[in-house]
Amino acid sequence: MPSLKEIKGRIASVNSTRKITSAMKMVASSKLHHAQVAIQNMLPYETMLEHILKSFLAAEAEAQTVYDQERPVRRVALVVYSSNSSLCGGFNANIIKLMQQTVKAYANEIGQDNVTIYPIGRKVAEKAQKLGYRVAVSMPELVDKPNVHQCIDLAKELGQKFADGEVDKVELIYHHFKSAGSQVLTRKTFLPIDLEEELERDHERDLTSIVATKESQEYLKRNRKKKPKLNAEGKEVPPLNDNFIVEPDMDSVLSQLIPKLAHLMLYTALLDSIASEHAARMVAMQTATDNADELLRELNLQYNKSRQQAITNELLDIVGGSVNN
Repeated sequence: MPSLKEIKGRIASVNSTRKITSAMKMVASSKLHHAQVAIQNMLPYETMLEHILKSFLAAEAEAQTVYDQERPVRRVALVVYSSNSSLCGGFNANIIKLMQQTVKAYANEIGQDNVTIYPIGRKVAEKAQKLGYRVAVSMPELVDKPNVHQCIDLAKELGQKFADGEVDKVELIYHHFKSAGSQVLTRKTFLPIDLEEELERDHERDLTSIVATKESQEYLKRNRKKKPKLNAEGKEVPPLNDNFIVEPDMDSVLSQLIPKLAHLMLYTALLDSIASEHAARMVAMQTATDNADELLRELNLQYNKSRQQAITNELLDIVGGSVNN
């Protein structure tokens, strides 16, 4: 049985660790709030762009561009999103596992040398290099400071490679942020763009709460009411007029709009990944804090038992000595 001094030292050590995990949980909670605000600020642009594209497709179903034409896959690019740091549960491990499965699947068909990784995040970049994958330029700075212009530059580079035939398919691997307690590991085709699938994808997100428990999420979902959009005068905004007059022609307009959708897809995936990272870290640190509380309770109980036993032994020695005298 450990001595009282050892137990006391263990209690002090766990207390120090608990303070760290509790502080990290609060920091992750604050960063998650900022990440949710960033997604919320992006949504109006995303909604309007998709509305216009849906209207165009409804008007001209046969319109096509170079970015939505499928061809035999011989070279593949994977844009993989991870974090720059650890202590976020299985966030990075799940991303790396899905990346390895994807590379293995393509390696059996076209060879591993024809698969290029575009890592966004230090963890996936280090792992891809360690595994011997073909790695393009790494952009870990995007995780700390998301920049829409760098996402646009990357989307333009990938789009040019796809148009020139250097790449036949581009995929995104990231976590889709649904709520603080739910992040969905996602593998999605970036190029060629399937407009119908992309415009009908799941947009369900909870950007109003950082509560991670399942019960609280269900309660908020049941009690949240959708509010109509209001203008400055307080009146409900009417639906957008979809009677477009397109000049010079539909193909020319779509050739400008589809790259904007591609830019948005990369930036949205980045914001989702960042929010998912902070949510995963918040949950992991909350779990670690709860485990520390439970361990402290057991250690305090053990300390009190050992202390009581030591006092009892001393009393027995005193009583036994007085009887002998």
